[in-house]
Amino acid sequence: MSKNIKKNIEYNNLIENIKDIIQSARKNIAVNVNHKLIATYWRIGKEIVNNEQQNNIDSKSARQVILQLSKQLIKEFGKGFSRANLFNMRKFYIEFPNVQTLSGQLSWSHYCELFIIEDKNEKK
Repeated sequence: MSKNIKKNIEYNNLIENIKDIIQSARKNIAVNVNHKLIATYWRIGKEIVNNEQQNNIDSKSARQVILQLSKQLIKEFGKGFSRANLFNMRKFYIEFPNVQTLSGQLSWSHYCELFIIEDKNEKK
């Protein structure tokens, strides 16, 4: 085998190894970000529910609190904190009160789809 061919093969192996490292790191980063996002949304839902319970807030007042929260959070952190998303975070905590039972395989979008399903047996 000529020197140039051997160098090309070694270079191609180097490139493939580096590409594998990059792809693996990107996948791990995405999984870690998803876990943190899910945990953050769960904690926000917990805060909302705890506030409602501690202050004996009725459903009408709770809607107003969430609307105000949404306006303020959107100003500071962006559109990810819409009224609908805050209601989903609240529902997320109510439906999954034990954070350890959450699946690391599901994204926030998956959980939001589950919230639409009324029958608890269908969610399993």
